[in-house]
Amino acid sequence: MRRLLHEMNPSLKFLAVTACMLALAFFFNPWTPLMFFLGIVLVQLLFSQTNWKLWSLVMLPFVFGAFGYFWTTLVFGESGDGPVLWTIGMIEITAQKWEHAWSLSLRVLAFSSISLLFAFTTNPVRFIQSLMQQGKLSPKLAFSVLISYQFLPVLKTEFEQLQQAHRLRGPGAKPAPFKRITALRRLLIPLLAGAVRKAERAAFAMEARAFTGAARSHYQEIKLGHKDYALLGMFSLVLALSCSAVFWT
Repeated sequence: MRRLLHEMNPSLKFLAVTACMLALAFFFNPWTPLMFFLGIVLVQLLFSQTNWKLWSLVMLPFVFGAFGYFWTTLVFGESGDGPVLWTIGMIEITAQKWEHAWSLSLRVLAFSSISLLFAFTTNPVRFIQSLMQQGKLSPKLAFSVLISYQFLPVLKTEFEQLQQAHRLRGPGAKPAPFKRITALRRLLIPLLAGAVRKAERAAFAMEARAFTGAARSHYQEIKLGHKDYALLGMFSLVLALSCSAVFWT
């Protein structure tokens, strides 16, 4: 039960996430994104093994962004019609402005919560494989994305090694901030050269294995099952309940 979202077909999950985000874009009341945010967090809590400490750290910038939308809408938004709730200096906060501020800020939280659900419960390799098998994605594009994704940790390690090598060979005192920015070119040029060599070796390896971009058989078959459709129905239920909140107010 706690790994159902991790085992869900990635392509179907991607379609569900995209459909939910498109549907939320047509609702401008604050209750719909609030209900959706709470529902998605509850679903992720029940059906996934999420590192909630890491989730909170990743969510923190979106919370600050939501507060920014809330504050700027109250200060710079149009007053519109409706009674004045508060007056702060020369700023009049009407009921319509108050509702719009909450709507925009909660919409940020709703979009970010379902995006993080997909990111925290989806294996990128399985996602690309699912796009090839269910979405008929071109193998050329799919394997290009996979190779690029696998290069990222390698490039990070090489960048750290180059930094350590320069510290060993360079002066002990830290340079000025501007000089540190200009010194980055001494790291980026060998890093770029190494990336080009790795890409060339990967291209030769794929060519040696008769990779032409044509349709291929798959070692790991990713199928659609009853659990996938049940989870799709659960996403639809959360979206339906959230959208119906507009009729409760």
